[in-house]
Amino acid sequence: MPQQLTNALVASPRRRRAWAALTALALAVALSAVLLYRESSKPFGFEAEWMDRLVTQRSPLLTTASLAFDTLGGGVVATLIVPGVVAGLLLLRRRPWAAGYFLVASILTGLLVQLLKHAVDRARPLDVLVTVDHGSFPSGHAANAALVATALGLLLRRWWVWAAGAAWTIGMMLSRTYLGAHWLSDTLGGVLVAVGVALGLWELLAARLERERRGRPEPAGAEETVSARR
Repeated sequence: MPQQLTNALVASPRRRRAWAALTALALAVALSAVLLYRESSKPFGFEAEWMDRLVTQRSPLLTTASLAFDTLGGGVVATLIVPGVVAGLLLLRRRPWAAGYFLVASILTGLLVQLLKHAVDRARPLDVLVTVDHGSFPSGHAANAALVATALGLLLRRWWVWAAGAAWTIGMMLSRTYLGAHWLSDTLGGVLVAVGVALGLWELLAARLERERRGRPEPAGAEETVSARR
């Protein structure tokens, strides 16, 4: 059943996938507008309460785990090493289109995150345990995690990839709030941006990526055939 659900998501009609991508990006923009309207430095009541609870529950073990997420989810590791390693592995599997898709999706996600950071310029929580860059919204770490989860889920089409990706993304979101680096809405915004980019770009390259995944070269004009099958 999990495999059937994965196949159904990837093979869903093009219009449905396109709308899913546009909806995710639209929600990220809408959340940005709400934050600006409320004043960028003002958190929602529920996320202020959540932050207060996390601060009282901090422990050496949880802090160490969260710092590991911080290292793996940002900086050189997330922006250069992870995309490079994933693209290299895909190339070894003779999937150049998939490698290119992953690299471009990573770059686009990073650009959109930085654009929104400068547009919203939201203040971070006060009790921060790590060094942070400009702006709190959206979370680049959460965006990186969600991009990896969504892109690999679409490319590999394995239920366990989706499950591991979901766990990684949720863990990253929790770690960012635990460390005081982001409010909850910041992490949600990052996830929405990444999911929108991954789905939207995948839709543009769906026919080629599907042929490459099958490992069977098809004659000219086969894109229309593949699209018709979906």
